[in-house]
Amino acid sequence: MISIFDLYMEVIKKIGLEQTIIYVVIILGIILIYARVFKNFKDAKNQRNNKKKEVKSIVETASMTSFFIIIWLVISFRIGTFSYHNIYLNILFLIIYIIGVIINLLGRYYLGRNWGNNVIIYNDHTLVKTGVYKIVRHPLYASIIWMIYSVGFLCQNYLVLILNTIVFIPFMHYRAKQEERELLQVFNEYSDYVNNTGMFFPKIIRRKRSELR
Repeated sequence: MISIFDLYMEVIKKIGLEQTIIYVVIILGIILIYARVFKNFKDAKNQRNNKKKEVKSIVETASMTSFFIIIWLVISFRIGTFSYHNIYLNILFLIIYIIGVIINLLGRYYLGRNWGNNVIIYNDHTLVKTGVYKIVRHPLYASIIWMIYSVGFLCQNYLVLILNTIVFIPFMHYRAKQEERELLQVFNEYSDYVNNTGMFFPKIIRRKRSELR
């Protein structure tokens, strides 16, 4: 009977040590995030009687997971592959991917009980502007965008990069705007937060409140 170690060595022989490490890191990152998502759902279930308002969204965990499955199929069937071999670029994109995983996990930690699969405002909802929320307004979505771009380069697939740009980012923007419309109605200070903090990427130029009028 073949052992896990023997199977691992066969994979290394087939695709090489560098690519094996890349795949292992990618898979571990996905496992960590989905483990945290499971906790989000568990916490949200305990919050079901604490909802003040809920807005259904087509962009939620199930639809996002469907998109990730499409990405996996594209990579698995090698649709849209390109080739380059630069270990330094691979290290760079691997670091970006790992940072994305860390930011996603930290974002979920800081968001805490405010998380909802749909757009939800709770009775005791709080506006989170600390931690990774100082960097971007939507670190959960931003980190996944960065991660998918990294995966596109690490797996050498230009179709993944295209799908992230023309499908995933617009859908994330749509979901983020849904959330922000509701938060603006609850928190007066949210408009200042929008002016000073980027949506998916850190904001370099910050506008004064008077410039918005």
